[in-house]
Amino acid sequence: MNDPRRAVTEAGRRLHALGLSPGASGNISVRTPDGILFTPTGRGLDELTPEELAALDADGAHTSGPPPTKEVPLHLALYARDPSARAVVHLHSTHAVAVSCLEPDDPDSCLPPLTAYFLMRAGRTPLIPYAAPGDPALAAHVQAVPFPFRAALLANHGLVVTGTDVEQAVWSAIEVEETARLHLLLHGRRTRPLDPAQITDLAKRHSVHWPARPKEGEAA
Repeated sequence: MNDPRRAVTEAGRRLHALGLSPGASGNISVRTPDGILFTPTGRGLDELTPEELAALDADGAHTSGPPPTKEVPLHLALYARDPSARAVVHLHSTHAVAVSCLEPDDPDSCLPPLTAYFLMRAGRTPLIPYAAPGDPALAAHVQAVPFPFRAALLANHGLVVTGTDVEQAVWSAIEVEETARLHLLLHGRRTRPLDPAQITDLAKRHSVHWPARPKEGEAA
């Protein structure tokens, strides 16, 4: 879709219809040639109109429209980390929030590589240390992650993903939420995640940074 304003508003309605943005939670942004468009603060994602998005310049200064989401620093940190990112989606979807309240089994990814589509669309998903919503410390925690990532869970908060456009970011957010739901359904059971060879193959095909750990008993 060429119209970034319409892309954001349609994405908001879709995510709300799927039940992934309860109340007035969640926010979306997209890079444009003139800067970055953000969803406004205090508005449900199903209430957005193309004319009522907040416009900021590339440095994060508000240039027009209503006040933007308080999570502007989080979005800017993700764009600064990855110049290829053109859109960011942040949600408080139920299963992702639940997993964000658990201690992760893997310090580098709080969601295991259960399915091919999770690895293809999201990849390694770190747990970002807690900071209050809108606190610049949250952006600093994002900047401090020592490896590339497309998706992350924010501790006791929700999920955030980047994409090369709004549509890709939406698909990734949906995949993270579905993988979080699977993880909770399987929690405490003996699971069979993707093996190192499968992870390596998918990571190479889809430019995902997820070094495969050797199986138990294999040399590193």
